[in-house]
Amino acid sequence: MKKTDSQHSQTQIGMTAFNVTDAGHSVEVISGHREESLNRRGFLNRLSLASLTAAIGAEIVFADKMPTGLIPAAFAQGSEPLSIPGKDGLSIFNNRPMVAETPAHLLDDEVTPAKHLFVRNNGLSPAPELLDPSKWTLEIAGESCAEPVTLTLKELKEKFEHHTLQMVLECAGNGRSEFNPPATGNQWTTGGVGCPKWTGVRLRDVLQFAGIKSDAVYIGYYGADLHLSGDIKKSSISRGVPIKKALEDESLLVFAMNSEDIPVENGAPLRLIFGGWAASTSGKWVNKIVIRDREHDGEKMTGHSYRMPRYPVAPGTKVPTEDMVIIETMPVKSLITFPKSGIAHPVGETMAVRGHAWTGNGDVRELHVSLDFGMTWQKADLRPASNRYAWQHWSAELTLPKKGYYEIWARAQDSQGRSQPMVLPGWNPEGYLNNTCHRIAIQGV
Repeated sequence: MKKTDSQHSQTQIGMTAFNVTDAGHSVEVISGHREESLNRRGFLNRLSLASLTAAIGAEIVFADKMPTGLIPAAFAQGSEPLSIPGKDGLSIFNNRPMVAETPAHLLDDEVTPAKHLFVRNNGLSPAPELLDPSKWTLEIAGESCAEPVTLTLKELKEKFEHHTLQMVLECAGNGRSEFNPPATGNQWTTGGVGCPKWTGVRLRDVLQFAGIKSDAVYIGYYGADLHLSGDIKKSSISRGVPIKKALEDESLLVFAMNSEDIPVENGAPLRLIFGGWAASTSGKWVNKIVIRDREHDGEKMTGHSYRMPRYPVAPGTKVPTEDMVIIETMPVKSLITFPKSGIAHPVGETMAVRGHAWTGNGDVRELHVSLDFGMTWQKADLRPASNRYAWQHWSAELTLPKKGYYEIWARAQDSQGRSQPMVLPGWNPEGYLNNTCHRIAIQGV
């Protein structure tokens, strides 16, 4: 049975307030909370171990194994909570467009509730009067569409079989805040991810209803969200996937989340879900899908958007556009959702630790946790996914050997033999696909 936070001591790590000069900025840190999203890189290099110990208010146990330059997880918490209708406890990055992530401890549910699913908009949300399900239509067209058609949402629900699947939705930039030199864009920490249950119809069934020509290679979507400029002729985002991905059993046009209407900020009344791929391919407020005879070239499909260098590059490298390739499957990853980072726990008493693990292709085979900065690892119990592209739940029990500061690290390995790195993966200009081991701060008392 799932334990609640009340079964653990919730005392936050006791740090006095102090100021740290970081890249010319002064940032106040109180009880492990970073008050502003500023550049933290180089932070540790300017502080001695004694200074860190004093700031944290406890001995850093296994300090001799702590990697050089590591910023303690106690100093890497998210920003201030944001109040969004229908959401609870999210942290804001922008409000034009709306972008907000979910603190890791609020993602503890096996099925992510609507109130805790992150928000990533590229434009302005459609006006409420434009989102009436009874008036919503979906157009299927494009060069490789045999018989273009427009369906109402009611027709979509009546003509095609319904399917419900739990699938991970994750922003490709999740974890961007850790890259150095910094990448432009929303400085996600770990909360640009969730795994609700989605109900809808197979995209394949709808595309086949309209007819797919033999020269089809890609699909692209268009949504009702408004470009930030206010220009109704411009799309804020229009991405897509190869036709092979579009025809997968799990590729859905969805109209419900967790058996209820999709929240407006998450794409109601109709959106796409492509399991295992970057969330930007899963378009929101979808009102048109085109079947293309070429790679889709809509907004944020070209240039550096959602692309990675085709070869490893040194940090800070300017990569030519022609050397960038489109991101497809997401990397193996894990998250510690319990306990909450920053709590105190009695020495010698068993501590329950749990979270989720997922990968864009295949499944997760093993999950390990560490208390000593990755020097030794303990295998966790790992459950199978409820279906393809859902995350897997893991749990472990740890015991703190003595009083002091600790970090719990989690590392997943998938069926392709790929493991999460303990250091940042290859730098890239846009700060995509950071799947470094997740870590939280704990104080033994």
